[in-house]
Amino acid sequence: NMSDIGFYRCEQCGNVLAMLKNESLTRSCCSKTLTKLEPNSTDGEKEQHIPFITQNGEGIKVAVGSILHPMLPEHHIEWIALESEKKTVIIYISAGKEPRAAFSDIRSGVVYTYCNLHGLWEMAF
Repeated sequence: NMSDIGFYRCEQCGNVLAMLKNESLTRSCCSKTLTKLEPNSTDGEKEQHIPFITQNGEGIKVAVGSILHPMLPEHHIEWIALESEKKTVIIYISAGKEPRAAFSDIRSGVVYTYCNLHGLWEMAF
């Protein structure tokens, strides 16, 4: 059973919290309540933010966007996360690197991407 992962952001400092088990904990940072991030809900271009997933045998390859997302210091993908029944993995990506990741031993799950300007995006597979 997947963990029902949830992502929360501090609007003051920009920290992002990943809750692996969504229980009734107080979610706060900088003395403020954290904002729950809703995937695919900002005004960013879908073509550049939705995870583009290719299955290859026992694993998947992920590219952020059917047109690769820009990776400039002021606008970039910070991380790609995978949630499956077997594991939850987050891969951090630096500005200047391609927004891609590969995950082995996976057949189904959800991939999340996080853009520093346009928030959280997801795609189930």
